[in-house]
Amino acid sequence: MKFAQRMTAYADNGMDALFAANDPELIAFAGGYPDATLFPAALLGQALTASTTPAALQYSTPQGSPALRTQLAHRLTQDGLPTTADQVLLTQGAQQALDLVARLLIDPGDGLVVEGPTYIGALSAFDTYQPTYYEVPVAHDGMDLTALRQVLRQHPVKLIYTVPDFQNPTGTVMSLAKRRALVALATQYDCVILEDAPYRALRYRGVQLPTLASLDTTGHVIHVSSFSKILAPNLRLGWLTAAPALLTPLIALKGGADLESSRVVTDAVAAYLAHHDLDAHIATLRQVYAAKMARLQSGLTPRLPAGATLSAPDGGFFLWLTCPGLDMARFVKEVLGPQYHVAIVPGNTLSPHGHFQDAARLSFTGNTLAQIDEGARRLGQALQQQVATAAHNAYNHG
Repeated sequence: MKFAQRMTAYADNGMDALFAANDPELIAFAGGYPDATLFPAALLGQALTASTTPAALQYSTPQGSPALRTQLAHRLTQDGLPTTADQVLLTQGAQQALDLVARLLIDPGDGLVVEGPTYIGALSAFDTYQPTYYEVPVAHDGMDLTALRQVLRQHPVKLIYTVPDFQNPTGTVMSLAKRRALVALATQYDCVILEDAPYRALRYRGVQLPTLASLDTTGHVIHVSSFSKILAPNLRLGWLTAAPALLTPLIALKGGADLESSRVVTDAVAAYLAHHDLDAHIATLRQVYAAKMARLQSGLTPRLPAGATLSAPDGGFFLWLTCPGLDMARFVKEVLGPQYHVAIVPGNTLSPHGHFQDAARLSFTGNTLAQIDEGARRLGQALQQQVATAAHNAYNHG
């Protein structure tokens, strides 16, 4: 049986690393799992029961529930992005939004800029459309715009993908100056920015910066977010907002993909938002996740081998670990998983070109504090042992 040529990109795209293996001893710092004990499960269950009506079970429209779109428009407006319900499209998580945008814009060979490193799920979504990837490094204050300008001058680019708030996987935040400059570059070169903002509400310290979309006056930014990190991932409920020239065909593509998102789910979430304080829930998430991040940092940093570094973000789900000279993918596969029962995401899977071989992404949100403590101990011990073994072997062969 012969598959389409685009399936070659899926032979080993690294997505399996995000999901916990069937190992009772495993401590997983791999997938970006929220803390399930914080899901408002009972309240959502009540809302789902109340929303399971004949009208909600009938076909609806591709754009999605007017009630929820109105609520999301209000929240976006409060966040500095004036929005109406007609400007919002509901999607099956932010993941579907990424797929729809790529489907709209990317033909085989078209230029697509991603950050280096970037979100593995975005690469998985984009790979289907066979782009030519241009990987732009991430600095401490976001995408390296000097490198981006060079790419834009030398190559035709249709789409720029970025996570400006607590970037996946590095946790960096794009500075205000870079946000303004990036939007200006998109206008100058007439390419679209796909602003992926699932972690935006999860700031643990510092001051919130404006969205890229709020700085856009020419309709070049598509803003995407999701309830996965702030409510529950298996609602599979995200949204995007864009200028009419982009939104109208995206709605048509959504209809062709799955007709619509579940009206029962969207009505239930609308009911939850109407009767409960989402911002208070998010405040609880911030408090709990900030403590977990600090716990992993304090538990792992003293155990790192010489030269290794661990990031210190102001929010989000992830820490970025670098250990110069270590083949992280091999270490994870041959040592860390089978011997120490710890899972992390090797950095090479977070690059379309397999870069960042000495780095890894660590997620801290889904584990208990006790698991974080033990996982930090195991990971630190494994890294120390691996580096010591490599040094010993190098000495013997020197």
